[in-house]
Amino acid sequence: MMEGIAMAAILAATKPAPAGNRTEKAAPPPLIEPRLLTDLLARAVAEHPTRIAVDFLGKHWAYGEIGRLVRHATRGLQDIGVGPGTHFGLCLPNTPYFVILYFAALSAGATIVTFNPLHTAPELRHQIRDSGSTIMAVPDLKAIHGKILSIAQDSGIEKIIVCPMADILPLAKSIGFRLLKRADHATIPHDGRHIPFDALVAYHAAPDPVRLSPDMVAVLQYTGGTTGVPKGAMLTHANLTANSRQTVIHLGGCPKMQDRVLGVLPLFHVFALTTVLNFSVDTAAEMILLPRFDLHQLLKTFDRTKPTQFLAVPTILAAINSVAAKRRPHLESLRFVVSGGAPLPFDVRRRFERLTGCPVVEGYGLSEASPILTCNPLAGPVKDNSAGPAFPGTIIEIRDLDDPHRLLPRGERGEVCARGPQVMKGYWGKPEESEKAFVDGALRTGDIGYLDEEGYLFLVDRIKDVILCGGYNVYPRTIEEALYEHPAVAEAVAIGIDDSYRGQVPKAFVTLRAGHDVTSGALHDFLESRLSRIEMPRAIEIRTALPKTLIGKLSKKELVAEEKAKSDR
Repeated sequence: MMEGIAMAAILAATKPAPAGNRTEKAAPPPLIEPRLLTDLLARAVAEHPTRIAVDFLGKHWAYGEIGRLVRHATRGLQDIGVGPGTHFGLCLPNTPYFVILYFAALSAGATIVTFNPLHTAPELRHQIRDSGSTIMAVPDLKAIHGKILSIAQDSGIEKIIVCPMADILPLAKSIGFRLLKRADHATIPHDGRHIPFDALVAYHAAPDPVRLSPDMVAVLQYTGGTTGVPKGAMLTHANLTANSRQTVIHLGGCPKMQDRVLGVLPLFHVFALTTVLNFSVDTAAEMILLPRFDLHQLLKTFDRTKPTQFLAVPTILAAINSVAAKRRPHLESLRFVVSGGAPLPFDVRRRFERLTGCPVVEGYGLSEASPILTCNPLAGPVKDNSAGPAFPGTIIEIRDLDDPHRLLPRGERGEVCARGPQVMKGYWGKPEESEKAFVDGALRTGDIGYLDEEGYLFLVDRIKDVILCGGYNVYPRTIEEALYEHPAVAEAVAIGIDDSYRGQVPKAFVTLRAGHDVTSGALHDFLESRLSRIEMPRAIEIRTALPKTLIGKLSKKELVAEEKAKSDR
């Protein structure tokens, strides 16, 4: 009965709250029931023990089995001292180990710290020290384990849990991995620091009960935030479960048949953590996990598993577009695709939908909001280049760039700010940064945007990316969207470069679609009718590839550094 009452209260909040056209203090967001992440798994195990929980390259684990392994791992973690106050690091690709150890550490009362396995040793050392992580889970891969072992002593890592990759592969792949990938295997020292995963789950005694609260910090999600300095966003159980529940409501509730969610985006990134891991367990869906993005493997997985939901970033959709004309992917099982992590160019969405017949909706958020703040509706108008209306229980505000205490009316551009149950407590160990992240109680996103009359959010650009050109603000996204209109352009990035007269001027970088050819001059001519003179790039550089983050977002910082190095010569 309480569940029904709580759900009724949530459903009443699905209409986006009016925002941006008032000057009075915003009302608190509608109530969404605070929950524990561990309760999501307990419910899925109790109600659907035989459902497949994880598909990893063709090997399956049912919810009942995942629940059993989590209980054993919780006991094992408690036996090595993990409990409330422990910061537990996960430096793992998408694997069943991530799922099991995530819930086991949370069950023991620990706080999860997610690490990017591709980070360099200095980057990992900084995050370990900053977060106070003392235990780290890694695969038995030389490239990852070696980095952690090299910095363990001077960074404070007391225990390393080693997760054998061969043990979670289907039999044929496991044999092949052991025989053909020996050079990739780490040599694990037999010492007191290393604990094999099998030893961790070997004792079947019941875990000690731990008192947990929804307002406890569940995850330290590291992000550059609006200043570019890596810091841990403190996301509570209530924050993360709220964003999962908001996702369920937004998608129309739980379907009668089990969903199959394809997760190629890394679980250490908050978008996948919420929309693949937490959401799947919340709805007892099947997680189809891939350890990394490989287009050929992704398309084969579509054919084999027939997923119903797919979470992607624009560059993955663009990659599918690039092959769809020659090899039409089998996406008939998909109900929809949600794109996040970066602005979705209109042409990429339109081309994907035309080639595949699958609808794509764009969402928007950031690590500090667990992460989703807005999303286009599945049943309703999807507006071109819009990030959609506010998520259930979320209030979006547009605030004046010069006076952030002043709310702007709809249609005017300003800083996007947000309130809602998914918004973080603050940054770990950084009270001054935490204070700067909020204005009048609303989270400052660092993004520039506006709301239309129907409450749809349109993003203009990042505040830090705005090009200050002779006293005018030039938005790189405007240039990029104009370039995407050219049929030869596959990817586009615009940045500001130093100029002695104007201070900064735009420069663009593009890659071309296979089979297309165009010159920089032709692209410049193409833009003349689409951009003002102040927005026209000083130069357009055509490259074979552009820098990307691990999850596939186009990255500007490398290009900015290149141009700065040129100007310093």
